[in-house]
Amino acid sequence: MAEHLESGRGAERLARTRLERGGLSWIASNYRCRLGELDLVMSDDATLVVVEVRYRRSTRLMNPCESLTAPKLRRVALATRHFVQRHHRWREAPVRFDVVGIHGPLNDARMNWIRGAFTIDNL
Repeated sequence: MAEHLESGRGAERLARTRLERGGLSWIASNYRCRLGELDLVMSDDATLVVVEVRYRRSTRLMNPCESLTAPKLRRVALATRHFVQRHHRWREAPVRFDVVGIHGPLNDARMNWIRGAFTIDNL
């Protein structure tokens, strides 16, 4: 596996562990459909939580959370709709979009968890 993909997967594992410690329950990782991909799908009680994980080894050029673009957020929203249509349990549930920004070496990374970072309405 390419090093950047391996680092990305490591960041997603780190984020999942932190979010589970923060009270979320894991549902799926790397959910893919033709419309896009969801890094982590979790739940916070009855709320479906879709988590976009952004990792940067260095923040010299850009904070990881600043690397999200409007087209990327639209793909996340479309993939979320696909997930909800395929998983009936979540059809009526509220959906929250979180972003986890991670920077630094993974063995000593800093993490920023932004709950409710964006909504479908503001895309």
